[in-house]
Amino acid sequence: MKRDRMMLLLFALLLTAIPVVPALLLSHKTPPATSESSATTESLPDFSVLDVSTGEVMTVSARDYVIGAVCAEMPATFEPEALKAQAVAAHTYAVRQQQIEQENPTADLCGADFSNDPAQYQAYFTENQAKQYYGEQFDTYYHEIADAVDAVLPYILTYEEEPIIAAFCSMSAGQTESAETVWGQAVPYLIPVDSAADETAPHFLEEVTFSKEEMQDALQTLAPDAKLEADHPETWLTVQEVSDSGTVCTAEVGGVSVSGQEVRAALSLRAAAFIVAYADEQFTITTKGYGHGVGMSQYGANAMAKNGSDWREILLYYYPETVITDVTS
Repeated sequence: MKRDRMMLLLFALLLTAIPVVPALLLSHKTPPATSESSATTESLPDFSVLDVSTGEVMTVSARDYVIGAVCAEMPATFEPEALKAQAVAAHTYAVRQQQIEQENPTADLCGADFSNDPAQYQAYFTENQAKQYYGEQFDTYYHEIADAVDAVLPYILTYEEEPIIAAFCSMSAGQTESAETVWGQAVPYLIPVDSAADETAPHFLEEVTFSKEEMQDALQTLAPDAKLEADHPETWLTVQEVSDSGTVCTAEVGGVSVSGQEVRAALSLRAAAFIVAYADEQFTITTKGYGHGVGMSQYGANAMAKNGSDWREILLYYYPETVITDVTS
């Protein structure tokens, strides 16, 4: 279970989510479940969420939690089938995390399954947070997401009859990445799959520039023993090994080997798929994609939905060998 907790923590820390507004109280109202889904909603166990702003542990229904997670994690303008796929992934994450906490509780959670801190756990919007985020479009967007959640609420993804690590990212570098490359632990269903549609997503390629001084400070913090030659700044950061999916596995900082994920964190890059250039006294780093690249690509899922794939096809494509399981049956 310790390994499971570490994998979930790494997933949460690397997860790319929509920016989250400040935490508010967890009590809220949601659009009522349809008569078709109300029986299912009532049969699902609730989740307990620690509000980090108040220290209060709140009980949230499965339906309300999944709606809030989809609001926080995927653009509401995405296709309905993509929203449904995201809902199943969000529900799966919550069920798995709840099981882990029941078996080996985290003291800081005060008995909760997870908190509303997006730096540690899956992002989650209350209705009030969603209202702030969506503004005048709240009624339209919130109800569209609620409808998507109601359509798939009984389902989660399992592997060998256990909830999966439902990792997802905003967009890959054109092919999703393996869990082994990013986290050092192989997961049978978190393997590379083609996601070429990501290359047409907004801001797929992004450039960020650093002055020599900025880069030196960041790299020296990352690798204190690095020897950064003042006369040869082009040697300060060099890419050494790149995965088939485009992720920088290892880089060298002044003679010190570091991981691409460490470089990403040190420089606040959108992704660990990057190239480095130095010219005219400044560094330019170009990234591909957004996020760790593992599991379902949200923009890839949306592209599949636009091309006619339903939520089941999307999920089974990005999480091969998994099973869509009805937790109410």
